[in-house]
Amino acid sequence: MATSNSEGGMLTRGVLAEYAKERLLQRIMDGSYPPDSRIVETRVAREFGTSQAPIREALRGLEALGVVEITPFRGTRVRQPDLHELVEAYVVRTDLEVLGARLWISRITDADLNDLCDLAKQMREAAGAGDRHAVATADAGFHGRLIQLAGNATLKRLWSSLEPFSRTYITLVVPGSDLLWSAHLHDPILEALQRRDQAAVVRALRHHFRDARTMLSRLWAEQQSAAIKNTSDPGAGHDLGSKGENAPTGPGRAKP
Repeated sequence: MATSNSEGGMLTRGVLAEYAKERLLQRIMDGSYPPDSRIVETRVAREFGTSQAPIREALRGLEALGVVEITPFRGTRVRQPDLHELVEAYVVRTDLEVLGARLWISRITDADLNDLCDLAKQMREAAGAGDRHAVATADAGFHGRLIQLAGNATLKRLWSSLEPFSRTYITLVVPGSDLLWSAHLHDPILEALQRRDQAAVVRALRHHFRDARTMLSRLWAEQQSAAIKNTSDPGAGHDLGSKGENAPTGPGRAKP
C-alpha cells in the first residue's frame, strides 16, 4: 500500500511539474517573464497551490530547454539568449526537419496540407495585426506539425529540445524583425508540399532556415550598433530601455 501511495505521489508530482513547466514557458514566451527576470520558486509554488518540489522539477526542465538558468544560492533567471546559440540550433533544426520531411512526404494527406495552410494563414493574420507572440506560436505549430507527421518519437524529442529556445529568442529578443516577411517565409514550403515534391520541400526548408539565420544575424548586428551608439550618446534611442526595471538594454535584448 505504501508503495502504491509513493508511486501515486510521484505521478502527481510529475503531472504538476509538467503543468508548471508549460505555464512558466508560456509566461516566458508572452513576456510576463522577460529576459534577466527572476522566477521565484516559493512564489510560483504559492500561486499554483503546490509544494516547491514540482516547481523545482519544472524549472530544471526549463533549464534543460535552455530558456532559464539556475545558479546556486541565487535562484532562477530567464536567460538572455545568444545569437550564436540560436544560429547553431537553427543548423540542427534544419537537418531534423529535412529528415522529417523525407520520412512523411510520400504519405502526406489533403487534411494534413489543410492543417498546414491554416497555420500559415494564422501566421499571416497575426503578422498583419502586429501580434509577435501569435506569429511565433503559429510558426511553432507549423514546424511542429511537420515534425509530428514524421511519426518518429526520437526525432520529435530532439526537435522539441530546440524549439522553445528559438521561439523565446524570436518572440522576446528580435523586435526589429519584419513579421509579414517571417510569415510569408513559409509559402515556398507549402507550395512544394502541395506538389508532393520531396526535393523541392527539402530545398524550401533549407532556404527557409538559411534566410531566417541571415535575418537574425543582420538584426543582431544592427542592435549591436545601436547599443554602441546609445553608450556613446545616452540621449539617443532612449525608448529602448524604458520598459521598467526588467527591461534589457544590451544588444539583442530589447523586448517588443
